[in-house]
Formats: sequence, structure tokens, C-alpha cells
Amino acid sequence: MTAVVQRVAEWNRIAAGIRREEVLGFVPTMGALHEGHGALLEEARKRCSIVAASIFVNPIQFNQRTDYDFYPRVLEEDVAFCAARGVDYIFAPPDDEMYPELQRVFVEVGDTSAHLCGRSRPGHFRGVATVVMKLFQMLRPQFAFFGEKDYQQLAIVRHLVRDLNVPVEVVGVPTVRESDGLALSSRNRRLNAAERSLAPCLYTAFAGRPTVDRLWGAEYRRYQRAGHSGPARCPTNQA
Repeated sequence: MTAVVQRVAEWNRIAAGIRREEVLGFVPTMGALHEGHGALLEEARKRCSIVAASIFVNPIQFNQRTDYDFYPRVLEEDVAFCAARGVDYIFAPPDDEMYPELQRVFVEVGDTSAHLCGRSRPGHFRGVATVVMKLFQMLRPQFAFFGEKDYQQLAIVRHLVRDLNVPVEVVGVPTVRESDGLALSSRNRRLNAAERSLAPCLYTAFAGRPTVDRLWGAEYRRYQRAGHSGPARCPTNQA
């Protein structure tokens, strides 16, 4: 049975009863779980005798308050999702457990966050690294599982563990995608129909010509007849 834990003191009592030979695997999430998270949980279940997941929407990693406010929160569904995949513990702390006071100390991640996603989201990866470090300190796992979908995040967590000598092995798990190539994401549920139809375009462009031809048909054939040979742009020019 999956137990939901909300307080660090409660987790400490549980951890005190875990035998030394047991191996704790940890999957940190912000909830609204999907099959991408399922792949992380399944990999943790294969490697570890005990699996814990966290569900916490971390306020200090959001650049826009509205993004934080509208981030999907479906704890009851998430608990059922985890239970179906054999998760032993869910750590779902309230905000005042993670941040009982104004946070004064942060994990700075340096140049690793200065490009790609981090370039347009100042402070985001500082917030991610800080909450991950706090969760590592609270739960003290031997393994932690992160998706390769957020590859910059994965790289930063690996730097964190190495540079700060955190005794956790970070495991990257391949991206899980929809049939049209769109990576599974909790935020996908916020897309309207038009946005959802455009969302796979960038992946399609990188994936190569056969997939582009299948999705865009005549549009891509016109592109070919014009003498182009590389991946096409989305018909909307938004990729």
C-alpha cells in the first residue's frame, strides 16, 4: 500500500525503520503525473527495493506567478497513479514544510543555466537545484531518477551531486512521447486544440524527413520540389 507522507518528521520515523540493506530510489515530481513519470517510477522499481516519489509544486522555480497558480494539482489522481506502479511512499509536503521561512540560501548553478531553457527563465534552475537539494537532504535516497526530456535540468542535477558531494546516484531515463512525437508533459493538458496540433513541429523538424512527410504530406512535397533537401519548417513557421 502506498503511504502519503507530508512532514519531514514523519518521514524520519519511517526512514529509521528501513533496514540497512534496503535501497531507496527517489522520483521527484510536481504532480499531474503521466506515463513519462511512470517510466521513472518503473525504472526505480526495477533497481530499488523501496521507491519514494515526491509531489510538490515548487514556488521558487517559477518565473511567472500565473504559471505557478495554474500548474495542475491533482493529488488524488497522482496517489492512484503511484499506487498502481508499486510506489511505497509519496512525500507530498505543504509549502510551509518545504519553506517554513523566507528562503535565504539557494543553490547557484553557474554557467550551466546560462543557455537553452535557462536563458529565458532567469532563476528557474536555481529554484530547481535548491528544492532538489532540500529533497535529497530530507529523504536521503541512494538513487534519484530524472527524465531526459528536461535534459538541461538533468545535467544541472548531475553537476549538483558531483560538485557538492551528495551521496546519490542520478539516473537519466529516456523521454516518453506521444505517437506524433510530442514529449509527455504535465503542461500539455493546458494546450488548446490548435496549440496541441502545433506542439510536435519542433520535434518533427529535428526527427527527419520521413516523419515530416507523414505529418505534412503535400506541404512537404512542395518543399521538396522547390529544391530543398533538409527538414522542413512547420507550415505555420512556428518551429
